Amino acid sequence: MNPVSYAFAIAAAAIALLAIIEMLRRQRFRERHAFWWLLAAILSLVVSIFPSTLEWASSVVGVEVPSNLAFFISIVILFFVTVQHSSELTTLEEKTRVLAEHVALVEQRLSVLTDNVERSSQPSESIK
Repeated sequence: MNPVSYAFAIAAAAIALLAIIEMLRRQRFRERHAFWWLLAAILSLVVSIFPSTLEWASSVVGVEVPSNLAFFISIVILFFVTVQHSSELTTLEEKTRVLAEHVALVEQRLSVLTDNVERSSQPSESIK
């Protein structure tokens, strides 16, 4: 690995890690969402600082090309992010449905009460 690509890899991984930490600090990320991104950024930083780590890990796992292992790990991390977001989306959809039903019931009750008030406030006609 030539020095320019080595420095670029370290800089890119460090910038990604700092961006995630900054988003956490500014509360643009919740901790439960940031876990997988922090893991990916830390792994990227470790592999960019110590490239032999990826070669060692690929030999331990039995992958011939170290970059294939890096792509596989990236896909696994993105899979977990997707599963986490899908789970939270399902929960939010259920809460939204329950809330919409509650609002509809409240609007119906308000309509009935408004009709009752209007009927009772109208002067009654006397029978002649």
